[in-house]
Amino acid sequence: MIELRKIVVIHEEIFHEGGAPAERPLHRAAALAVIKNPFAGGYVEDIAGMMAKLEPLGVDLAKRLIATLGGDPSVVEGYGKGAIVGEAGELEHGALWHVPGGYSMRAVLGDAKAIVPSTKKVGPVGARLDIPVTHINASYVRSHFDAMEVGVPDAPRAGEMVVALVMTTGPRVHARVGGLKAEDVVGEDGLR
Repeated sequence: MIELRKIVVIHEEIFHEGGAPAERPLHRAAALAVIKNPFAGGYVEDIAGMMAKLEPLGVDLAKRLIATLGGDPSVVEGYGKGAIVGEAGELEHGALWHVPGGYSMRAVLGDAKAIVPSTKKVGPVGARLDIPVTHINASYVRSHFDAMEVGVPDAPRAGEMVVALVMTTGPRVHARVGGLKAEDVVGEDGLR
């Protein structure tokens, strides 16, 4: 079982980035769970079994994000994931979130094709993490290259981890650096 201490949900609504207000505001949301790190305090060789145990938590966080963004999965255009490991753990413990974090968003969104970008680090209580975001069906859509800074003020404690998912409803506000457009995505290989 995953020992859960708390869940935090963050929702941003971005109207402009210095230019005129966007026709449609960008919504970015993150769901973070603070959990006990069962491997903290010493080296454990076989840790991979924890990934399957994290899947239900990932699905729960992904569903919370959909609800936060209005309840309709079809509005989600970008996603990312990350983990902050407390000081008694190691970076590899954060890597345990790769599969369940990506699996959960794909399960809830239905047909997302692109790899879910990820980041992780070991940090103290209050550590912040920039979670990268890309388009859900094509990693090369430049307008959706983004990041969301997340963190929990009282976590992770030394024997904890913070695992996080991020979803967005569109491109950066005022995106204008060219490249593949979202409406031109073929969506067969997760790249273009």
